[in-house]
Amino acid sequence: MPTLAHPRPAIHARGLRRAYRGRGGEVEAVSGLDLVVDGGAIFGLLGPNGAGKTTVMRMLATLLPPTGGEAEVAGADLRREPGTVRRRIGYVGQKCGSDHSISGREELVFQGLLYGLSRARAERRAEELLVAFDLTHCASRRTETYSGGQRRRLDVALGLVHQPSLLFLDEPTTGLDPQSRAHLWKEVRKLRDQGTTVFLTTHYLDEADALCDRLAIIDRGHTAAQGTPDELKRNVSGDGVIVRVRENPQLALRTLADLPFVRESALDGDTIRLYVDRGEEAAPHLLGELRTAGLELITLSISRPTLDDVFLHYTGRSLRDVAA
Repeated sequence: MPTLAHPRPAIHARGLRRAYRGRGGEVEAVSGLDLVVDGGAIFGLLGPNGAGKTTVMRMLATLLPPTGGEAEVAGADLRREPGTVRRRIGYVGQKCGSDHSISGREELVFQGLLYGLSRARAERRAEELLVAFDLTHCASRRTETYSGGQRRRLDVALGLVHQPSLLFLDEPTTGLDPQSRAHLWKEVRKLRDQGTTVFLTTHYLDEADALCDRLAIIDRGHTAAQGTPDELKRNVSGDGVIVRVRENPQLALRTLADLPFVRESALDGDTIRLYVDRGEEAAPHLLGELRTAGLELITLSISRPTLDDVFLHYTGRSLRDVAA
């Protein structure tokens, strides 16, 4: 099913702020955050533990009042219409939210009743979600017997009982094995394709890169950068190209360095390192210039920048180091 058209952002936050009183005075967990999240997309908030991701999500989900700024969430004003926001969103926190003493099916039906569904409609909705999240085989078992992946899928299903237009997922795959992570990714993409906006937090680089249509990098309560994963990576330095020629690497460097699409160039021994806007498009031109100069190519390889490169560029630290 194609993504549904959304004429207005699912989230538009301006100057969102959250401060706490500490022994040494006021401490800002989130400092003047600006965010625009398009409807019908998967938007990720990427950053290390303690960066303020969960605080941002809890504010947007009305679980924590902001101390400054304003926002519209799911078409309602966050401060003036919190009840409307709650009715329109689903929220799945980091901790497992299911009742271990009852079955997954019972939990889903009960959640539907809490949202005002009739028992018949709640039971039908429970069955729809059990099928969608591959939980029918364990639906009648108490949730204390579920694996980590099954519990997490049930958590997401519970957040979708009332068919919200916007779903918040806080660190949705933390602690899951690779197979369970891949399964949950598949379900999140399916939600997006059906028109649901998904806002998730993560500190996993691969998750943000593979899953998110757009993302924001947050560090120490500030937004360091926003964009699509590809945009963010290209804006840092472009693609890396490593060139080795049979002889005269100095001439090869001079030949390639002044081309209009080459951002940076350097010679490391007999290896020429270039940064270009689009490596796959630049490669044929580089080869042509080397041929014209009478230089014989040995190897040419293209490397893509990573989100860790982006984080390092904007914060001066590696996310792999600070998230460890």
